[in-house]
Amino acid sequence: MSATTTPAPAPALAPTRRRGGGLPLFLAVTFLTSWTAWALAMALGGTAMSAPAVAPYLLGAFGPLFGALALRVRRARRKEPAPEHAVRTRPRVLFWAPLMLVLTVASVAGGALLARALGGPDVNLSAADGLFRTAGGAAPFFVSILVSGPLSEEAGWRGTMHPRLRASMGRFLTSLLVGVVWAGWHLPLFFIDGTVQQKLGLDTLGGLLFAVSTVPMALLTGYAYERAGVFAAVAVHFATNGSMTMLGVEAPLVQGAIIATQTLLALLLLATHRRLAPRESAERHDAAVPAPQATRTGA
Repeated sequence: MSATTTPAPAPALAPTRRRGGGLPLFLAVTFLTSWTAWALAMALGGTAMSAPAVAPYLLGAFGPLFGALALRVRRARRKEPAPEHAVRTRPRVLFWAPLMLVLTVASVAGGALLARALGGPDVNLSAADGLFRTAGGAAPFFVSILVSGPLSEEAGWRGTMHPRLRASMGRFLTSLLVGVVWAGWHLPLFFIDGTVQQKLGLDTLGGLLFAVSTVPMALLTGYAYERAGVFAAVAVHFATNGSMTMLGVEAPLVQGAIIATQTLLALLLLATHRRLAPRESAERHDAAVPAPQATRTGA
C-alpha cells in the first residue's frame, strides 16, 4: 500500500464573497423605509423638526441601517460568510478615525477659505451660535449631527453596499456608484420644509452641487472604511456634516470649493493607499483554500 497526496479542488467561494449578493434586498429596504417615512412627513406637513413631521422625518434617516440589518439577518439565517471585502472595526480605528476627522474638517475649512479668496462670503462660526442655542447646547447639537446621518447611514452605505460592490470593481468606481445612489436617496428631502436640501432647492445650482458633493464624501468615507471599518467612515461623515453646518455653507461658490478640496484630498489618499503586500496576499489566499488532503491508492 502506498499513500499519495492529491490536492483537493478549491471550493467555490460563497456567492456573497464572489458577487454583490444581497444588494437588491439592501436597496429595496433602504429606499422603501426612507422614502415611505419621508412621504409621511410631507403628508403631515409642517417643518422637518417640528411635530408631527419630526418623527417620520428622523425615522427616514435610518433606512440604510434597516437595509443593513435586513441583509445581516438573511446572512445569519442562510449561514453565509461575510463579503470578502467587508472590513471589521479594527483597533487601528483609534488612529484612523481621529486622523480622518481632522483631515475632513481641514478639507471643509480649506474649501471655505478658498471660496473666500475667490470673492465668496466670510468664513466664521456665527451660524454655530444659533444652532447651539436651538439644540440646547453644543453637546446636544453634536449628538444630533452624529445620530442623524453618520450613525444612521454608515452601516448601510459603507458597511453593506461598499464591500459588495468591491467584489467586482475598484475603490474609485465603488465609491462613485455609492455616491450616485446616495445622492438619489436624498431626493425626497428637497420637498420637506426645513431641511438643508429644501433650502437649497432641487432645481438650483446649490441643489445640483449638493448631489455632486456626495461623490467626494463617498470617496473619503470609502477610504476610511477600508482602513479601519465603519466607525472610521462615521468620523468622516460626522466631520463633514458638522463642519459644514457650523459654517452655514449655502453659497454655491463655497459648495463648489469644498467639493474641490474634498475631491483632491480623496484622490491623494487613494493614490497613496498601500496595496496588499505579496506575502499578506498569499497568506489571505492560503487561508481561503483548504490544505491538500491525503488519498490512499492501492497497488
